[in-house]
Amino acid sequence: MRTLKIFWDPIKSIDLGFFELHFYSVMWIVAFVLGFQITKRIWKNDNQSNESLDSLFIYSVLGIMIGARLGHVIFYQPELFKEDFFSIFLPFRFKGGFEFTGFQGLASHGAAIGMILSMYLFNKKVLKKSILWILDRVVIATALGAIFVRIGNFINSEIVGKYTNSDFGVVFRQLSETEPRHPAQLYEAFCYIFVFITLFYFYWKTNKSKQEGFLFGLFLVFLWTIRFFVEFIKEAQNTERADWLLNTGQLLSIPFVLIGLYFMFVYKAKKPIQ
Repeated sequence: MRTLKIFWDPIKSIDLGFFELHFYSVMWIVAFVLGFQITKRIWKNDNQSNESLDSLFIYSVLGIMIGARLGHVIFYQPELFKEDFFSIFLPFRFKGGFEFTGFQGLASHGAAIGMILSMYLFNKKVLKKSILWILDRVVIATALGAIFVRIGNFINSEIVGKYTNSDFGVVFRQLSETEPRHPAQLYEAFCYIFVFITLFYFYWKTNKSKQEGFLFGLFLVFLWTIRFFVEFIKEAQNTERADWLLNTGQLLSIPFVLIGLYFMFVYKAKKPIQ
């Protein structure tokens, strides 16, 4: 059984002299690059212009990053608004001395809200089609990106699972620990592979892409159901609610699942997609 215990103590970054390259940041870059390539194929299949694709990429990056950062601060670290306001938007810590930190603390719930709002603005200003038409397509790339973000969390030894109380699990040496925990980040990443494959299949191999809102709803149901159940073996990020029956991540996941079910089975588009 000892072979099931993994000691995890990776290098988090590479010092390039003029800049410190964090592998977590690299995972975000990989997520956006691969997501762009997937969306490019979809955009071409739907006869959309490259100019609108470039704009979509910019709106997506800004919406997801700003939403993820604000979501983390609002839901998990609201004290930053008073204690270190500029660190919310800049990759630096100002409290207790100036320090480059990178963008630490990003919440997936905030990223989802940011993506939806940015796609609304993108549709209103650029595509002028339908926000659900756009969301049905961008969630495929988003599901792929979520895989690499969770791998980045694992590299950083953050959002860890609870202790396994056995010889199975990962010992996060960077947390100065000796007992194994559940690698919750990897559980989530593996499940997100399934979400991506399912969405990819439904878009390319079925007519569900013509049922407006279905793929978006499927994404919400799958992703946040996975998040809900994985949270049971995660350490609570909001310690003030650690003793609740459901933690913050689970409470925030429930509305997304309900919205997803609505778009899959109740919502009817005003006119069919051509």
